[in-house]
Amino acid sequence: MVQRSRAVISRSTAMEAHNPASAPGFANVGYAQGNQVPYGNPQYAPGNFQGGAGAGPYGFQAQPMGGPPGLGGPPIQNQPTAKDGTIWMPIPPPPPNCPPGLEYLTQIDQILIHQQTELLEIFLGFESNNKYEIKNTLGQRIYFAVEDTDCCTRNCCGPSRPFTIRVMDNLGREVITLQRPLRCSSCCFPCCLQEIEIQAPPGTPVGYVVQNWHPCLPKFTIQDERRMDVLKISGPCVVCSCCEDVNFEVKTLDEISTIGKISKQWTGFLKEAFTDADNFGVAFPMDLDVKIKAVMIGACFLIDFMFFERIGDNPQRTGVWQ
Repeated sequence: MVQRSRAVISRSTAMEAHNPASAPGFANVGYAQGNQVPYGNPQYAPGNFQGGAGAGPYGFQAQPMGGPPGLGGPPIQNQPTAKDGTIWMPIPPPPPNCPPGLEYLTQIDQILIHQQTELLEIFLGFESNNKYEIKNTLGQRIYFAVEDTDCCTRNCCGPSRPFTIRVMDNLGREVITLQRPLRCSSCCFPCCLQEIEIQAPPGTPVGYVVQNWHPCLPKFTIQDERRMDVLKISGPCVVCSCCEDVNFEVKTLDEISTIGKISKQWTGFLKEAFTDADNFGVAFPMDLDVKIKAVMIGACFLIDFMFFERIGDNPQRTGVWQ
């Protein structure tokens, strides 16, 4: 009996040495042996992500870099979780000269923007401030965005309304501010077309998105903080479709090479018919300037309001000629 008790104690001690204690606030439950994160280790996942096999150059799939294509890398360990159960993307180490809060964008080349469904809008047709979740391809929340406009502006100006959208990180800091002035969006008024300013941090412009006049195509120019042209965006002639995504291609200034895209994703008949809560995917090169990545997020919001936002029973726009 004494020898058996000593053997059990020795076995328990060996298991504890093999499975170190987890970091405070994080559980190692459910992870295989050898994959747990011990106490004191950093709680972010190193490595960048790129398109996976079969996803195309800018598909919305991802796999960790550093391994052969088609093989998944090690899982993200001990992801921080908010009180409501939301899993946030771990904070990566900030690179030099990166605006605070934009370090999240240094490790990703694709993001997903999901607009939250508002019950008040569905049943009463009353337009409320839009709210968005911005996630990476692993489903981890990067930012949370909230529109900040008054009731009169939302319900009188409709999708053409000026707005301020505040983008917060998982610490509750406002890291990006989007400001859209009141402008025209029809091709009949080429002198007062749409524009949005992107600030990161708030009060410091990092870029602009301006609409270019065209009789039938949605065209935009991405500019840096000095108003120098950086990229072009070109959309389809008809921006509504059934059972498929609507893609806006991001191109070089000569419009020869496509380096990314902004996609309005098809969400199903019921959601498309009864709500204006849209889902978008944004793809850009991994090594793109982090400030321009933030400007592309602003471009996505501008495209959403111009073509896919609607009030009550009013139909959405189908092109720039409306």
